[in-house]
Amino acid sequence: MNPEEIALAVAELASDRKALNIVQLDLRGLTSVADYFVICTGRSDRQARAIYEGIALGMKGTHGFPAARVDGATEGNWILMDYVDVIVHVFTQEMRDFYRLEQLWGEAPSKTFEFEDAEPAEPAITAA
Repeated sequence: MNPEEIALAVAELASDRKALNIVQLDLRGLTSVADYFVICTGRSDRQARAIYEGIALGMKGTHGFPAARVDGATEGNWILMDYVDVIVHVFTQEMRDFYRLEQLWGEAPSKTFEFEDAEPAEPAITAA
């Protein structure tokens, strides 16, 4: 997988776990740290850990690509997953607001991901 495919796969897996505000920053030409950051938010530390687990299981199981390193999974406020050319940041809203990575890397081109639900919603049943 190339870095762009990894970033897309990670974003899709995060979306599957209902991550909010999924953003990709293109860091190519700006730093040698990584080609892309994928940043997303969980509603709580519990959901952030669930997003992390979904990404980790999907990338390893489906794509055969485990993270080289993971930090913060125990606390769940800011989980960093290192896929070499793609760094994934799973935040709670409070931590994302505090660290403001999108502003810190403001010169990086960004892309916001919005995925459709895979399954159609059940029709609402109303009493007459």
